[in-house]
Amino acid sequence: MAKRLSDNLNSLYIGAANKLKPKTARRKIVAYVESYADIFFWRAVLDEFENDERYFEVMLPSRNSLGKGKKLALMNQLGPHLGSYMIACVDADYDYMLQGATSMSEMIINHPFVFHTYAYAIENYLCYSESLHRVCVMATLNDRQLVDLEGFMREYSLIIWPLFVWSVWMYRKNRYREFTLTEFGNHVGFNEVNVYHPENTLEAVRRKVNRKVAWLQHRYPQAKKDYVALKEEIISLGVTPETTYLYIQGHTLFDNVVTPLLEPICTLLRKEREREIKVLAGHDVQRQNELSCYMHNQTSVQEMLQKNEGFKNAPPYALLKRDIQNFLDQLENKES
Repeated sequence: MAKRLSDNLNSLYIGAANKLKPKTARRKIVAYVESYADIFFWRAVLDEFENDERYFEVMLPSRNSLGKGKKLALMNQLGPHLGSYMIACVDADYDYMLQGATSMSEMIINHPFVFHTYAYAIENYLCYSESLHRVCVMATLNDRQLVDLEGFMREYSLIIWPLFVWSVWMYRKNRYREFTLTEFGNHVGFNEVNVYHPENTLEAVRRKVNRKVAWLQHRYPQAKKDYVALKEEIISLGVTPETTYLYIQGHTLFDNVVTPLLEPICTLLRKEREREIKVLAGHDVQRQNELSCYMHNQTSVQEMLQKNEGFKNAPPYALLKRDIQNFLDQLENKES
């Protein structure tokens, strides 16, 4: 006698059916972020933590206005709310470096429902050195490596490290108006790179940094003892001289370091690919078609950087993942 369909139901079938239930059957965790640009980044981060029990909804800091920003995200009612949880996901800025020296820093590093990037901002992750060659490939569809980008960023970080420590010291001492982040950016940024001699750019940055460090040492001789202790403390926070670039102002890194570094590289890679097409094309029509196709598939460096998800091996990212996992483990323990 044929079995009824209901007789074939088993735990595997029921489990599969449960997965098809709407998201409302899962616990919702609302993640408030600072701006539109942050939504894509935090979605990429939080994707890893969704499962059959929970999901995240990433949204701007205000439901009632177009207001954006870190302070507005933190002003929301964070914690449990009507069966859901509200968290804030924000850039660390210098608040991680300040280690509770201000009320904002205290909230960023200690609030149980606030998660921060550890790196200065999302732009620093988008510019993670291990992913930069891939960004060039995505922008140009040419896989040739003209510059050791990881080596460049490592040497760049070593050069700016002493001035970075001074910058943190100024903020710790509430003297940031005497050496602002804008001025710091002017000393560590650059406008162009000679692809064949990138060391020239590094040397130019080194000269600017050394001059400013010498001026600061002369202007604040009392900082000598503090400087050594602060340098060791910063290293204990996970910042190393080789990774300084991850902790400087994000817009400075994106606009005044990595973009001017990658753009001339990508220009040469595109020209190389175009020359190859012209040489290999059998006739004018094929050449024009191939060039048109290639140009159609090119993308700007900045657009590819904005879409870059190759940051997940970055050291500060491991700390961010740890914090989120600890938070979720605590939720499960409370509800079990």
